Amino acid sequence: MSRLIVVSNRVSAPVDPAAGSAGGLAMALSAALKTYDGLWFGWSGETVETFTGELKHQDRAGVQVALVDLEAQDVEEYYNGYANKTLWPLFHHRVDLSAYERSYGEGYERTNRRFAEVLAPLIQPDDVIWVHDYHMIPLARDLRRLGVTNRIGFFLHTPWPARQLLVTLPHHRRLVESMFAYDLVGFHTEEWLDLFRDYVVSEARGELDGQGGLECFGRRVQTGIFPIGIDVDGFLKARDSAGGVRTYDRMAASAAFRSMIVGVDRLDYSKGLEQRLLGYEQFLHDHAEQRGKVFLLQVTPISRDEVDAYQDIRARLDALAGRINGEYSEMDWQPIRYLNRTYRRDQLAGLYRAARVGLVTPLRDGMNLVAKEYVAAQNPDDPGVLILSRFAGAAEQMGEALLVNPFSREELSDAIHKALTLPLAERRRKWEALMQVVRDTDVAGWRDAFVRALKAAPISGNNAPANAA
Repeated sequence: MSRLIVVSNRVSAPVDPAAGSAGGLAMALSAALKTYDGLWFGWSGETVETFTGELKHQDRAGVQVALVDLEAQDVEEYYNGYANKTLWPLFHHRVDLSAYERSYGEGYERTNRRFAEVLAPLIQPDDVIWVHDYHMIPLARDLRRLGVTNRIGFFLHTPWPARQLLVTLPHHRRLVESMFAYDLVGFHTEEWLDLFRDYVVSEARGELDGQGGLECFGRRVQTGIFPIGIDVDGFLKARDSAGGVRTYDRMAASAAFRSMIVGVDRLDYSKGLEQRLLGYEQFLHDHAEQRGKVFLLQVTPISRDEVDAYQDIRARLDALAGRINGEYSEMDWQPIRYLNRTYRRDQLAGLYRAARVGLVTPLRDGMNLVAKEYVAAQNPDDPGVLILSRFAGAAEQMGEALLVNPFSREELSDAIHKALTLPLAERRRKWEALMQVVRDTDVAGWRDAFVRALKAAPISGNNAPANAA
């Protein structure tokens, strides 16, 4: 049986799954790696003075892991620079925040070559390789140059940008051309795939082959849509665990018979956090009768604090939450509880279950699994209501949510009011339809569908070494 090699910037294979902190994606990939006797390769998160390529091999709960340290310059240019200051904002349509510095692109190319040089000797003839996300787009090209002929697939966890924005990236053609060294490229939604095809056909003069494939740059790549889901059974187990029940009980008591609205998002400008608070402020303005009867709990762990744009948004959110609380709070009621902390999966499950409304309103998002987790956490007899941005990848599947334009504070205000006043029968109907989607598109199904498609992808020269030019 062939091995599966998973490649990602950071390796999230759980050290102790019983601890309950591992995410659904990590658990699903770990299960696949155990099934295929596979390997998870990536950056260790550590830096060294001089890059050596020395591997650290670990066994994490039965999953074989291979880690490599990077130089500080690699981390600054490849990770903090090109990945997080260039590609991340560009892929989320924030060209105004994208930093197009030559050193970042050079560091990105150099670090991917280093990853390829370290990984290549580990690859056996029958191995299947699955590369994840925007950090490592050129990896297959660099592996091909080293003579690797195995099947290699790539999955993008973020949106793909519109062609008119992508062309603002220096060497955008080289980046897209490198993707044609893969045998299969996967996206969450039809929209992201359509945008990728549009660039290839309109900008690079490629052609669709009518079978889900694209031909360009003298090569062919198969494409597909693979919407990611959550580990439903694992999440329900976390919800019903002692920690999940304890969190639910605490939040129910803390709410003091008020309706709780919950938002859980990593601190990022793509999540629409400022627009969300402004929409909630509009709701408080429009519906004075709801003041004192509802509150917003916004959980926002800090991330990428070394990037200026993230420091700026943190300061703006702190000020905005403070202003709204200052204007509307009473002696016994505060409209916003704003927390910059990380919580375990069981705690989040209990939190979601206690919330009358789940507010998931990114400005642009690859999928957004918080929406699916919120639905899974609900009490079937008395479920809450999901408000979901139409610009999240999940909106393509979850049409029974209250879909909103997060840029419109009036639309957010109206949706919050509707969610709080929706009759029980309608809440149940919506929840049942949404829960069926969550079950039908779980993370294990996503994983198996991609691996199956990669193994079945037509071979038309991609497994030959790419041009070294």
